[in-house]
Amino acid sequence: MAKFKLRTIVYIDGFNFYYGQLKDSRHKWLNLTKLFKAVLGEENQLVKIKYFTARVQPTERDPQVNIRQDTYFRALEAYCPEVETHFGHFLRHKVFAENANPPPNKIEIFKTEEKGSDVNLALHVLNDAWANAYDCAVIVSNDSDLAMALQLVKEQHKKVIGLITPGAPKRKPSWQLKKYANFFIPIRQWALEQSLLPDAIPNTEITKPKSW
Repeated sequence: MAKFKLRTIVYIDGFNFYYGQLKDSRHKWLNLTKLFKAVLGEENQLVKIKYFTARVQPTERDPQVNIRQDTYFRALEAYCPEVETHFGHFLRHKVFAENANPPPNKIEIFKTEEKGSDVNLALHVLNDAWANAYDCAVIVSNDSDLAMALQLVKEQHKKVIGLITPGAPKRKPSWQLKKYANFFIPIRQWALEQSLLPDAIPNTEITKPKSW
């Protein structure tokens, strides 16, 4: 008899994943489907990947950052049909902050914030549980604000919860999230290296940005 496979949806907190796992790596041109199939193994039937992120804004230091990001979104759409992208909002504005090495006591800095993705992710996890869209929800984040959603999924719907902390094992998982997880898996270097998109996406004009 064939072993029962868990219908699995992966929920990615995009900015948490980027800054925890990818920012200083060579693996930004990432095939998310291939990666999470490798990480989760054959016991999970990967039915969907929900990627929660925001469109970044160009800066004087990096005027092409939004173009690279948009190219990646288009590559995912063309090559990874299992991936669904959901957008929040990216904010960048000047604020005054306390100077760690005064004088002066305060300095003007750019503050960047990503708004909406954590709320969107939590709502999708809950709504999909109500719709019985999965047996297993895998959360790719270390944001403790998601803990209440996981508690409700666990207690009211009896779903299996997996936790992937971006940057683990060096980065420790949030205990608020981990206490609701049935299993915890780190993303290993070999999995990233073996899960890159082709430099040129077949049947399209989309190519990997040179600086990636």
